[in-house]
Amino acid sequence: LLLLCYTEEAAVIVSGLKDTDVFVGESATFTCELSHPGVKNVQWWLDGSPLHNNLVTEISEQDGIIHTLTLNDVACHDSGTVTFRAGSLISSAKLLVKGILLSE
Repeated sequence: LLLLCYTEEAAVIVSGLKDTDVFVGESATFTCELSHPGVKNVQWWLDGSPLHNNLVTEISEQDGIIHTLTLNDVACHDSGTVTFRAGSLISSAKLLVKGILLSE
């Protein structure tokens, strides 16, 4: 009899976060794919501050494997390091919010 038990330590990041450049007022989306579901203590951070679901910040997951963060209507001060943490797994990427130059 063979029992397969997935433990948190067995999970790996299949596809990590990618650096993203967007303009002010646009949305920035970050996706991290894990090897299997069930990893506890999933959290998103922006420059060391934990993020939570609200009108501006959308956090979702699909099948417990694909974790997505969308930052809506970004501003210049949102530029920084986005970090995804699931248990002991960590993936980070840079968010660069670019201003729009208005020509006269």
